[in-house]
Amino acid sequence: MVRIKRGNIARKRHKKILKLAKGFRGSHSKLFRIANQQVMKALRYGYHGRKRRKREFRSLWITRINAAARIEGTNYSCFINSLKRQHIALNRKMLAQLAVSDQNAFKQLTKIMN
Repeated sequence: MVRIKRGNIARKRHKKILKLAKGFRGSHSKLFRIANQQVMKALRYGYHGRKRRKREFRSLWITRINAAARIEGTNYSCFINSLKRQHIALNRKMLAQLAVSDQNAFKQLTKIMN
């Protein structure tokens, strides 16, 4: 039987993983086995983080809208419900932006609801 050496293929695979692990601390960026585990873990966390970021931003927007609505004498759920009844189609991101940067426009929206 002829011996088959896998040097190039293994080296390419190792280099690919170590390139992804660049910037990790200590042996997590130097040793293949440890780097491979950390890269897999990082990719998993990255996937979950992209999903979590969307949830966290929506939660932040809702908190900002609720705070601004309470200043105007109502609460979040009543405010959103009245906007839907009036057929005003503004998403929560835009409403939060109005609440933070343009309080007068937000005040006009709360006046419309009454």
